Amino acid sequence: MGSVKAEFLKLKRSLSWAVVVLLPLIAVITGVVNTIAAGQALENGWHTLWLRVVVFYGLFPLAVGLAALASLVWRVEHQGGNWNALMGRQVSSLQVVTGKMAVLAVLAAAMQSVLVVAVIAVGKLIFGLPGMLPGQYFLISVVIVLACLPVAALQSGFSMLMRSFAAPLAVALLGAVAAVLVLMARLEVVAVVVPYGLVGRATQLGTGLFVDSGTVTPGVVTAVVVAALVLTAVVIAATTAILDRRDIR
Repeated sequence: MGSVKAEFLKLKRSLSWAVVVLLPLIAVITGVVNTIAAGQALENGWHTLWLRVVVFYGLFPLAVGLAALASLVWRVEHQGGNWNALMGRQVSSLQVVTGKMAVLAVLAAAMQSVLVVAVIAVGKLIFGLPGMLPGQYFLISVVIVLACLPVAALQSGFSMLMRSFAAPLAVALLGAVAAVLVLMARLEVVAVVVPYGLVGRATQLGTGLFVDSGTVTPGVVTAVVVAALVLTAVVIAATTAILDRRDIR
């Protein structure tokens, strides 16, 4: 618990919150501008708005945003003599890795919350959509957050190993591009077992695009959630083992 608390204390002056707020807002604004510029109506109301905002967001920006958050969370450890202090810590490698992951999980949840609030705001204020965002999109949002965890864990590992801030972001972009190709090829099984593909698959739930049927079924939701939890556990275990073997600089 000490490691988790320490990581959250580091967030007070972190640029992570700027990423959490700005990235989803940019995604929503882009969807709104494209809709207005094209003069296209929201044929299916909330569903069309969600589709135009969230699908592209899940293909590229989300993975890169998670990579940026992971780099920011590890950045302090690569400055000055902090890495050597980390190597001389009294807590276990598992506690360090899970502490970082706990922070990233909260940031991912916060980022999705900003996205949902922004979608509701533009839906009501700009497009005058009736009612409220359907409940299924709140469920999908929870699934998206869980699907973010393997990517966050993997990027956390890369950011642990790389002192560069930008290098892990480049890895995330390449991973996202590869995931798009997998989804376009309709290789759903591959998409679900690859972290970047999994987060893309989660953002497509209920949209009918790529490999999605257009219906949110218990089977698909269960597959995504189980894959997310298993992949996260595997990546955390691997990252912990690697950190155990690292030394002072």
